[in-house]
Amino acid sequence: MHELRDWQMDIGGILLGTGTDIPIGDVEGIGVPELRTQDVENPAGDGSFPGIDLYGPRTVRLEAGIRTPGEPARGLDLLAQLQRVADEPAIRQTPGAQAVLRMQWPGRTTRRLYGRLRRVEATSTATTVNGWIPLDVEFVAHDPRFHADDASALTLALSSDGLGGLRAPIVAPVTTGVAVPDERRGWLRNEGDLPAWPSLRITGPCSNPRIRHVESGRVLELAVSLMTGEHIDVETRPGTRWVLKNGSGNLAPFLSPASRLDTFTVPPGSSELWWTARNYTNATRLAVTWRSAWSAL
Repeated sequence: MHELRDWQMDIGGILLGTGTDIPIGDVEGIGVPELRTQDVENPAGDGSFPGIDLYGPRTVRLEAGIRTPGEPARGLDLLAQLQRVADEPAIRQTPGAQAVLRMQWPGRTTRRLYGRLRRVEATSTATTVNGWIPLDVEFVAHDPRFHADDASALTLALSSDGLGGLRAPIVAPVTTGVAVPDERRGWLRNEGDLPAWPSLRITGPCSNPRIRHVESGRVLELAVSLMTGEHIDVETRPGTRWVLKNGSGNLAPFLSPASRLDTFTVPPGSSELWWTARNYTNATRLAVTWRSAWSAL
């Protein structure tokens, strides 16, 4: 991925903004997303009763242009590259697949939106020969929150290998072995102001894995067994929630009634995660990845 400078964007590997061949004149859609209200009209009087307000997709519109003075062919090549990003079959023809819009604003780390490039329109061709193609670009982010460009990660083992031991000077009575805690513990850090959706992978061998978020008390429990080399992927993001064994087998029916993928999030700030399982070895792992999330750029 390109390392972005201030006032730059990246759509499918194509740079837009300051210092590029595609300067941006105006940006819309980085404020509050459109609301899906559930207000109900008052049947016996004036006004209405306010219901639940939900955010709709975030639509980011760019007024931009391709600027290649004296090189009209290169300008058309850049336009074709943007059109190919919008036409990418792996995204356009796959339900749930999304492209990424990355952006860098002064005073902020690079952040990203997930969605699809819905519009790439050359609003005029009269100035193409002079190396200027005005553009109307529209990116629809199905998840309206902004995400960190760099993912955070935590990996926890269950084996007692490497824990404890003897420390000099040795004082009687001498004991050997090591006390193994019932659960392995690690810290999660969400730098944003909104809960983040984690992705989890459990690598076997183990049985009956249980993951607990300490502060919220939320758990993920699976009544399954994994052999060496097998793994379980748990995805909590809206629209892509699943529990898959080795990438294909659906294990959602093996979740306990207390396990809720739609509420298992990483809250803003620091929080603790514990996990445990049975019949594990030093190859057993829990890997968690997430991106900090913000309500605003």
